[in-house]
Parts: sequence; C-alpha cells; structure tokens
Amino acid sequence: MLRRQVHPLRVMPPDRAAGDAASWPADSPEVVVSATTENFFAELERRGGERLLRKTVGTIRFDLEHEGRTDHWLVTVANGEIRVSREEREADTVIRTDLAFFERMARGEAKPLSAWLRNDITSEGKFRFIVLLERLFPAPPGARHPRTLSRVDRGPA
Repeated sequence: MLRRQVHPLRVMPPDRAAGDAASWPADSPEVVVSATTENFFAELERRGGERLLRKTVGTIRFDLEHEGRTDHWLVTVANGEIRVSREEREADTVIRTDLAFFERMARGEAKPLSAWLRNDITSEGKFRFIVLLERLFPAPPGARHPRTLSRVDRGPA
C-alpha cells in the first residue's frame, strides 16, 4: 500500500515531499479522505485471514462520490486474505455510492444488501460480491449473535 502523509481530512499523494499540510501548494492534487472511511479500509486489511472468505477470489472497487470528486478504493480478496489499495482499475464488481452513505455502512448503520435493494448503492459486475459485502461491513451497533442470545435465554449451562 502507498504511504501518504495524513492530515485529518486530506491525504498528500506519495509523490509529494513531506511537510506540514498547511504548506502544501494550492494546486496540490490532494485527496479528501474521511477518518471513518480510512479506518474502515485499514481495519479491513488488518483482519488477516478471514475464515468465511477462504474460498473467495476477486476484486471489489468502491467509487465514493463527494464534492464533485470520486475516490477509488480497491479491495482484493484472495483465499481469505484481504488487501486494500487506492487503485482505479478494473474489478470484478464496482460499487458506487456517495461518501456519506458509505460511512453509514462503515459504522454499521446501514446494511449493504438492503442498500443495494433500495438503490442507495449501485453496482456493476458479479452479483456474488454484493452478497460478500455483508461479511465485510460491521454489524449494527448493539447487535449480538443469535447463539449468544440463546445461551442467555437458557441460563448457565
């Protein structure tokens, strides 16, 4: 993954010299990045081997629109391993949405499959990766696994 100098909402491209964000030239090709989005993709890559994705191989590109721009995030899944980059290249599935709605999904406030059915996100390519998104995004805040709930109902074993 490319290294960038990070400012709270701006990322300096790797080909620029290091320095304070305030000293960047006005014509600098900076990329706007929210902390929620950056954290989501960083955590996704840190997960390591995902048991539920062991038999999955493919790429998903997220095109996140905001302020007349489009940010691209490429997620590569190869037998459970997840890699993330900022490449704008062909992918098995391309997901398009606005940045604000993507951040709701990244916080678990909206589910990808439901969002796709409501047309809050659109896609091109292989449908199976739309279903895969449910495994990549967090559960809603306060959600618990059904097995945990059934153990609580029955009391101690």
